[in-house]
Amino acid sequence: MNTTTSKRLTRRSDDRMVAGVCSGVADYVGLDPTLVRLLAVVAAVFSGGAVAVAYIAAWILMPEA
Repeated sequence: MNTTTSKRLTRRSDDRMVAGVCSGVADYVGLDPTLVRLLAVVAAVFSGGAVAVAYIAAWILMPEA
C-alpha cells in the first residue's frame, strides 16, 4: 500500500500580499510566510533585482492552489 503524500509548490490565494508566491513557498518548506517575504525583499535588494525577476517568473509559472 502506497500512502505517500506529495507536496506541491503552488501560489496560495488565501494568504497573499501580492501574488501568493512567498506564501506558497513558505507553506512548501514549512516556514512563516512573513519570514519568507522578509527574506525575499532582502535578497531582492542585495541581488541587484535578480530575485525580483525570479519572483515574477514564479508568479507566472507556479499554479494557484
